[in-house]
Amino acid sequence: MRRGLIANLSTVGGFTLVSRLMGFARDVIFATQFGAGFGMDAFIVAFKIPNFGRRMFAEGAFSQAFVPVLSEWRASREEAEARELVARTEGTMAAALAVLTIIGVLAAPVFIWIFAPGFHADPAKFDLAAGMLRLTFPYLFFLSLVALAAGVLNTHGRFGAPAFAPVLLNAAFIVAALVIAPSLAQPVYALAGAVLVAGALQLALQLPFLARIGMLLRPRLGFAHEGVKRIFKLMLPVMFGASITQLNLLVDTLIASFLAAGSVSWLYYSDRLMEFPLGVFAIALGTVILPGLSYHHARGDQRRYSAMLDRALRLTLLAMPAAALGLIALAGPIVATLFGYGEFTDHDIRMASASLMAYCVGLTGFALVKVLLPAWYSRQNTRTPVKIGILCVGANLALNAAIVTPWVLLDGPAPHAGLALSTALAAILNAALLWRGLRRRGYYGPQRGWTPFLLRIVAAALVMGAALWWFAGPISDWLDWPLWTRVWHLAALVVGGALAYLILLVVLGLRPRHLRLARE
Repeated sequence: MRRGLIANLSTVGGFTLVSRLMGFARDVIFATQFGAGFGMDAFIVAFKIPNFGRRMFAEGAFSQAFVPVLSEWRASREEAEARELVARTEGTMAAALAVLTIIGVLAAPVFIWIFAPGFHADPAKFDLAAGMLRLTFPYLFFLSLVALAAGVLNTHGRFGAPAFAPVLLNAAFIVAALVIAPSLAQPVYALAGAVLVAGALQLALQLPFLARIGMLLRPRLGFAHEGVKRIFKLMLPVMFGASITQLNLLVDTLIASFLAAGSVSWLYYSDRLMEFPLGVFAIALGTVILPGLSYHHARGDQRRYSAMLDRALRLTLLAMPAAALGLIALAGPIVATLFGYGEFTDHDIRMASASLMAYCVGLTGFALVKVLLPAWYSRQNTRTPVKIGILCVGANLALNAAIVTPWVLLDGPAPHAGLALSTALAAILNAALLWRGLRRRGYYGPQRGWTPFLLRIVAAALVMGAALWWFAGPISDWLDWPLWTRVWHLAALVVGGALAYLILLVVLGLRPRHLRLARE
């Protein structure tokens, strides 16, 4: 089972890496084709609304509620009962989502007014965003069904198809931007159409894999079904608890809509960069451990449950502090190299770099939340994360008031970076409270060796970060360099930094036994 966990993590992380690299390619194209102005701001909001719903409802609430219940039914009931649960859940969920999608399409202007009220002052931008939302909103329908399929496949130990699905979205974006957009009167509309097409493609991808394990079932309504009622009962609090980060990011977008033109886009590009290590590692790890944690809890094996969570936390802390310091040190060079061409100006580079550095203050917190939440939901404990989530949303709002308001009133530079910093600090608080709750309830007990492990990680990451900052040089040099000079300089810094970090860990005494994964 230990090799299975490593193999599954490699599969999910590997496909996520491919998707993220394609995502970078798409964002480079977005930056050069559309810049950070009027049209891109409108599209980002039109895409963020269903994407927020996807992360909160599909990948957040539904996955975290469905996988533990399905794992329990598979462990304690007949296979026919588990198949009935899947069929009833599919039918019930599809019906509810169809109604929600119709409402979303018809009420698109209302959603834009709620999520980006600052757009109301510019009727052209408001109408553009509402028009694109009508195309993007059905994405929530398709991706929620993809999440259901992924939950079924993951509980059967099949992680490849769900992990590969996001590649299709990025491929659709690239084709739309390069091939379709130039022929349209409003080119950015092509991106909204790509969202719709990609959603359908991602769902279609899952079907043959479901058929292969005998789980391509005829959907059936089941509002009164025992398992369905239990899933939806768990979902209500999880919809909030699993999506605190997204709620905070959405608050950022709402406030940014009142700031200088381009603020929404700067936050988008910096968030995309921050999410690269999150997607490749933390989200992949959280996806892989949820079925295992659910299985151990269903069997009452607390020792293996705690050991599995402990190793997941160690792996997270091995990677994330170093990634955070690396992104902070290389924020300007990274943004300049990836996006600094065409319509994306030097000013855009500096502004996006500022919010990237601010977001990365909380990168380790964001990552730990992705690993700690499955520990709660695998036990079907949803109340505690909700309470913590409410506190963290309040903390984010308070931090926005304390940081951004005086920043704006004093006419400080890059006030949007204050939004990113507030969200980062709220993520750290979220992770700390989730961890403390697990400890207090006895769900998790740290294994031996944490103090020397943390000291080695912190020391190596600090030295690596300082070296990267020194060798990167001033951002003005990067702005003067052509594309390939930027590329090879950045590649050398990234590779050199990663090697230096690994060497420092070895010199400081870290060995593979300190990361050995417990048997599941």
